[in-house]
Amino acid sequence: QVQLVESGGGLVQPWGSLRLSCAASGSIFVIFGMGWYRQAPGKQRELVARITKSSSTDYADSVRGRFTISRDNAKNIVYLQMNSLKPEDTAVYYCNAWPSLVGWGQGTQVTVSS
Repeated sequence: QVQLVESGGGLVQPWGSLRLSCAASGSIFVIFGMGWYRQAPGKQRELVARITKSSSTDYADSVRGRFTISRDNAKNIVYLQMNSLKPEDTAVYYCNAWPSLVGWGQGTQVTVSS
């Protein structure tokens, strides 16, 4: 059974930092790359960062240079380090397989506000 459990969200002031974690079931980690997605109120869910099985990364233009995705293959965890956060980064953040999606986890809320 597919399991994705996100954590690490919270309330942070503009220009602050957060690190999100996603624990994924082993089968996903072996087969797929992984991605972090986000959905802001009233907007479609979007891919913000992805990492392949060989740890090649890519980012949405809106977060490039501020966010860093990484993976720990021994622990089946994918991380998203978010620096210089802006109010427009406020969203529910989800991890999922990439490029093929599997079932969604519950997500973790990130709110950037003063």
